[in-house]
Amino acid sequence: MILDTLGQAYRYAGLRAGFARAFAYLIATDIRALAPGRHPIDGERLYVLIDHQDGRGRDGARLEVHHRYIDIQLTIDGAEEIGWRPAEACRKPAGTFDTDKDVGYFDDRPDTWVSVPAGHFTIFFPEDAHAPLAGRGPLRKAVVKVAV
Repeated sequence: MILDTLGQAYRYAGLRAGFARAFAYLIATDIRALAPGRHPIDGERLYVLIDHQDGRGRDGARLEVHHRYIDIQLTIDGAEEIGWRPAEACRKPAGTFDTDKDVGYFDDRPDTWVSVPAGHFTIFFPEDAHAPLAGRGPLRKAVVKVAV
């Protein structure tokens, strides 16, 4: 997991294929003007989901993992809080992994919580179980899905 400001995104552009293009898109695009939903960047290899909803609080947040995508989650407005735990430490699956949606949930609790204010992003790799939307109040965020 990585947490940083969008102004420091250049430091991570070379980590994986698709990161440079993902960060360039987030910086060059008026993200606030995008409607909620899915917006293509490079087909199935790279796209962004715009989400507007209220945070669920820590008790309502669920750990999730993805196998085919890395998440770059940017807080646009509001105060996001996200739980984290190594995926290998998760022992309580909540159902089976949904391969079509590339998501599996766990009933384990996060080991730690991080605050992600507006203008900050997190990167979650397949080995990172994460519990988004743990903050309170209205939240607007962009989630860039980068194929592994």
